[in-house]
Amino acid sequence: MSTSSKKVIYAALAGNTLIAITKGIATSFTGSSAMLSETIHSMVDTGNQLLLLYGIKCAKKPANEQFPFGHGKEIYFWSFIVAILIFAVGAGISIYEGIHNLMKPEPITDIYINYIVLLLAMAFEGAAWYFALQEFTRAKGKWGYIEAVKRGKDPSIFMVLFEDSAALLGLAVAFLSLILGQITGDLYWDGIASIIIGLILAGTATWLAYETKGLLIGESANKEVINGIRKCAQSHSIVNNVHEVLTMHMGPDFVLANISIEFTDSAVTGEIESTIAAIDKQLKKQFPVLKRIFVEAEAGAAS
Repeated sequence: MSTSSKKVIYAALAGNTLIAITKGIATSFTGSSAMLSETIHSMVDTGNQLLLLYGIKCAKKPANEQFPFGHGKEIYFWSFIVAILIFAVGAGISIYEGIHNLMKPEPITDIYINYIVLLLAMAFEGAAWYFALQEFTRAKGKWGYIEAVKRGKDPSIFMVLFEDSAALLGLAVAFLSLILGQITGDLYWDGIASIIIGLILAGTATWLAYETKGLLIGESANKEVINGIRKCAQSHSIVNNVHEVLTMHMGPDFVLANISIEFTDSAVTGEIESTIAAIDKQLKKQFPVLKRIFVEAEAGAAS
């Protein structure tokens, strides 16, 4: 697990903790439904960062007899739990609170406290979002942003970026609802904003769950790695053909590979053994994520 992942999560954790406290104080003074939704949102995000840090810690546990390939998938499991919490707690409560407010709207008191709090929250959240974006941009390399999310194997960075993006969008909705409510005098804007914030969280959670599902089930390595395995194995003189290349991510930095190789009829046991050892060494040097490589040797086709 990269150090940058933890830095992003720590930055988001610090920012969301401050924001949740600030929003909570504002909610107690103003009684705003949208502000309550934003408070819940920040509290959920704070808890999510703690879960991601716990997942990173668990993923570092060494392999043992029960888990011979280590615990790398812990980060995928806890990332999926984070997505569920965003949907169930963040989105669910926000939408419920918004509907409740529409059924029985109440005026917002001390509205300027809300403005101040939202502006402070935007500053804190914006700083955390910018830091997460920088790390994600650095980590994605030559890939585009959407492609990097789809092909990335470390969910912790893009999860924080998605959470922060949703938070900024929710803050903008809450801020706009305050302005509209103050201009029009309509009490329903507050409840509408709460529902919109809930829908934003639901959409974010659904996307995050979709992206982490494949990793949790057992996603293959990227095509560059698979093609590199084939090219490396095929470059050896006694290799007739490379049949299956089966890979699976056991964690962000741990790929398990199983290669089915057809050797020439003339190859003797010693040559096959040395070639397999050379392939293993070359691949682990070229692709450090390949931690375990198994080669299934097949006899050459009969002439």
